[in-house]
Amino acid sequence: MLAATALSTPVPPAVAGPRGRAEATASGALPGRGRSRSDTATVVNVADLGAVGDGRTDDSAAFEVAYSLAAARVSQGVGRVVIEIPAGDFLITRPDALLNGVAPPRPANGLRFAGAGKRMTTLVFRPDTGPGSYLCRNEDAWSNLSFERMQFRSDTPGASFFSSYSTGQAQDYRFSECEWMGEWEYGLALDGTDTNSEMRWEACRVGGSYRRAFLYSGLSERGKGHPNDQDQFLNYWFTDMKVEYDWGNFLEFPYGGSITCRGGSYIITGKRPESTPEYGTTSTFFRFPVNVHHDSVQRFHAEDIRFEVRNPDVRVIDCLWNSGTVHFSDCDDTAFGYRDFSAEVRAHRYAVGPRGPLIRYDSCQLVGRHEYRTTASQDTLPPLARYDMCLLRSHAAGDFAVPADGTERPRFVRFVDCVDHPDAGDSPRPASPTTAPPCIGPTSSPAPSPTSSPSPTPTATPEPSPAATPSETPASPHSPARSDSAPAGCAKR
Repeated sequence: MLAATALSTPVPPAVAGPRGRAEATASGALPGRGRSRSDTATVVNVADLGAVGDGRTDDSAAFEVAYSLAAARVSQGVGRVVIEIPAGDFLITRPDALLNGVAPPRPANGLRFAGAGKRMTTLVFRPDTGPGSYLCRNEDAWSNLSFERMQFRSDTPGASFFSSYSTGQAQDYRFSECEWMGEWEYGLALDGTDTNSEMRWEACRVGGSYRRAFLYSGLSERGKGHPNDQDQFLNYWFTDMKVEYDWGNFLEFPYGGSITCRGGSYIITGKRPESTPEYGTTSTFFRFPVNVHHDSVQRFHAEDIRFEVRNPDVRVIDCLWNSGTVHFSDCDDTAFGYRDFSAEVRAHRYAVGPRGPLIRYDSCQLVGRHEYRTTASQDTLPPLARYDMCLLRSHAAGDFAVPADGTERPRFVRFVDCVDHPDAGDSPRPASPTTAPPCIGPTSSPAPSPTSSPSPTPTATPEPSPAATPSETPASPHSPARSDSAPAGCAKR
């Protein structure tokens, strides 16, 4: 019986069931619905606790009871309860009602929320006030959390879905076939000094809008004495996603991270309704606004993704990292390349210094131009950005990478076997060299991107003067030396 296993978490009194009867809570098995007594020890259905799911009745109490039962069933640090949520629209008005991991009896591993299907099970969050109100809160209480087959909708603009604070416990979250709708401040706001890592999203849809970001690292300064003390946001995987929201940022990492996005469609359909000092009217899929972080926590990889740049205020990436790696593989952002603004859009923006980041695009189709800011003299910068077998939709390679300040063109950008715009005219196009330039030295840069194959150290060759030979741009330091018969670095179609 649950009473025998309860620890120190208080269990709310019984609540009225859907037909007016009192439902059992911690004193015994839940009412039948065809399940055996042993099943009810590990499965709690919120409908058995009084949740109506008609979109009008406040079901907060039923969800609070369900969570208390799950906390009471923790045994030897392992959770024993699956919370089932049937089809319906369940109105929740009280913050932290779905998960209230603030003062647990002890750290726990394992809690699962299972719905009937995306858009079949909908949790409607309608607190009295938006900012500062979270549907879920986990402060070093739970690891190994799972949310499956349900929709979360904010009915109070500026409310947030999940607050996660960790100094070592909160980690290993999984979201499968879930959807977010409505206007949120944060989707998941991460905070703390350690872990908050190993989080996975699979076949989910991110809709609605975000005043800050869907996933945001480093919400406060609690528990840290230096900004880098909080650089423990590692290993976030997004697989087969439909990221199609109105405005805001998708991922914003003021504190470093290791992030992988594979597959899916990424679309921002509108623009911010009001200009803000921090964001203006811009919405960005991947925003990394702080330059200095610990080594190994500046890694981003995007693969097999179709982006839509629907207006000039959309950014695919805005990265200020001063080391690490950024890699796009087989991605396409040319769907709206026919629009009047597209040729001059700058949806990919970077700041680079002597240590990077190392930036690479492989087999991508790219619209507009890419913008590069430098934090040091170009004479001190090694080759940092490389485009391999890419289609440049709007410009020739010689005009594709541009400086942020409108002065000297970036000389640290390389193009290899690219296809540029067919009507680019006689704009200078870099050609492939016969030898590769030296790699970045160990004292001035981190190791090359793990996505690149190592090559033998070539014989040092003086860099050709851009003024004397503007059409020659060396290949990336990660490619082997090419023969004299190699094709031109970028050729017209």
